[in-house]
Amino acid sequence: MLFKKVSGIASMLLALTLGAPTNASAAVPESDKPIKIMIADWTSIGLQGEMMSLILQTYGYTTELVVADDSGRYPGFENGDLHLAMETWQTTQQNNLAKSVATGNVVDLGETGLAGVEDWWYPLYMKEKCPGLPAWEALRDCAEEFATADTAPKGRYVGGPVSWGDHDENLIAALDLPFEVIHPGTDAAMFAELKAAYERQAPIVLWVWKPHWVPSLYDGEYVQFPKYEDGCFDDPAWGPNKTATGDCGKPYGWIKKMGWAGGEDVWPCAYQMVRNYNMDNDTISALLVEVDLNGRSNTEVATEWLKANEDIWRPWAACAG
Repeated sequence: MLFKKVSGIASMLLALTLGAPTNASAAVPESDKPIKIMIADWTSIGLQGEMMSLILQTYGYTTELVVADDSGRYPGFENGDLHLAMETWQTTQQNNLAKSVATGNVVDLGETGLAGVEDWWYPLYMKEKCPGLPAWEALRDCAEEFATADTAPKGRYVGGPVSWGDHDENLIAALDLPFEVIHPGTDAAMFAELKAAYERQAPIVLWVWKPHWVPSLYDGEYVQFPKYEDGCFDDPAWGPNKTATGDCGKPYGWIKKMGWAGGEDVWPCAYQMVRNYNMDNDTISALLVEVDLNGRSNTEVATEWLKANEDIWRPWAACAG
């Protein structure tokens, strides 16, 4: 697994502008060892990682933002090479998180307050070409409406980067959908494709999630696949295909924080701050607009929010005095 440290000098300077409270406990920070916060190749995990990093720095902690491969994060946490992650999505990671927590080396630090949705999404203009949508069965009959020269006669589905992990290929096979999955290298490349297609009213169906700015900026809908239940992934008898697993959409639900279990002993107050951290979809979606569409840095956007909302986040750090 490849880790890449991101410089935090600018973050530390900006954290000073937030100002630690005058009654901060002398016991915090409990250690000067750096707390390594995982970020990855989508914006919101970096933004929330930056926000938590700034809060911790305000109370004297040393932090590092570390770029890590999402699908391979778990050995890093189990070995103590990574300490905190502010986003673990039920949609694609619930089984991996459960297995990692079961080792005793990883802790579930609770929900962020965000409600995660990830699935196949299409612009509304595609319903004119495939009027059976949003029902998933319509994709069998109108796959060619989503085709490109590279995939015809099969439809083209724009998935996420391979490192994110997913079950789209299994879904296509289990539901006998005539589609091919294309994996762009970054989320920026995904949404550049969407923008170009939307402007030309060209065919596209792609992986879109919430909280995000796409559903508020573009008119579209999610494909309605068979609703996820636990049996979908491990019981072939579940769902419309009685001989295969994976014949359902992604599970919608929580976005959690996770951590290296050993960190509870090293930085107990810091871990309590992370447990207390809470956000909502509307707030994060608005902040993502500032980063992704208005070109501002995670550090700038996070600092601005923290300065304007001390009444919200200062109580998260009650253990610091």
